[in-house]
Amino acid sequence: MTTGLTVTKGLALLATALVTGCVTINLLPGPGPLKEVELSGSGSAKVLMLELSGLISALEEDGFIERPSPVARIKEELTRAQDDDRIKAVVLRINSPGGTVTASDVIYHELRSFKEKRKVPIIASIMDVGASGGYYVAAAADKIVAHPSSVTGSVGVIMLTMNARGLLEKVGLEATAVTSGPKKDMGSPFRPMTPEERAIFQSVIDSFYDRFLTVVREGRRFLSADEVRKLADGRIYSGEQAKALGLVDSIGYLDDAIELAKRQAGLKDARVVAYRRPGEYRPNIYAQLLGGGSGWTALGGLDLMGMLRGGTPQFMYLWMP
Repeated sequence: MTTGLTVTKGLALLATALVTGCVTINLLPGPGPLKEVELSGSGSAKVLMLELSGLISALEEDGFIERPSPVARIKEELTRAQDDDRIKAVVLRINSPGGTVTASDVIYHELRSFKEKRKVPIIASIMDVGASGGYYVAAAADKIVAHPSSVTGSVGVIMLTMNARGLLEKVGLEATAVTSGPKKDMGSPFRPMTPEERAIFQSVIDSFYDRFLTVVREGRRFLSADEVRKLADGRIYSGEQAKALGLVDSIGYLDDAIELAKRQAGLKDARVVAYRRPGEYRPNIYAQLLGGGSGWTALGGLDLMGMLRGGTPQFMYLWMP
């Protein structure tokens, strides 16, 4: 009888601790170190498959399993690949409508740095969508292969902000800011933007836009500055249209991008490998990362309120129809 009471009392204490948050039980494993998995092919040489899917951001991905941001993940994978002399080429599979200006630029920089250090070819393979920041990152590659049904382009910058003044008035609230200067709260969601402030934001956007044009010109050296600027009015292109205009090099499938990577590296045979963590199941070259959204689902699940947290304007290389 005493034993039964003790067990009952113990379960009650455990339940109380769980309810009050005193005890945390992790039902799912935390992130572990990257492990190499073989996807296809044979031989001692390797072609590394990287993936960039969903919104390009430096924010950690939320969910039941903790996952690093796209920026952190690609940096980690490139750092590991840098020490593997058997990696002779890289295929970057892109399925993204873009993301923040800085996150897109950081991934572009990391790819360029890796290519300069290792002297291996990088082939970008655009799947459903590789637009705006997705195309920005692709410009770091030696060659860009677009899927026959890809959507790409959207070269340009957009600033996302919101105006909550009307909502506050409806609920009887008023926001007051005490600033050190008249432009300190420019972009505030609690008041309309003045023409002068709009001009200031436009100058910043123009600067980021010029950076985008420079990146495209460096990746598409056969296009003149005037040709690039003419193509960069923010519109999207199909894969075939992009090829005709010189924004991509060829039309093909992921297998074609892998074969191109092998040819660029002077390889006849090679194993296609990828890095994964425990719990991520990728049996072949088309499998996505656990929880990785495609370009289209990233658009549908775009958390604008999260990106505008605190009312801060966001500068984006993003295709957002």
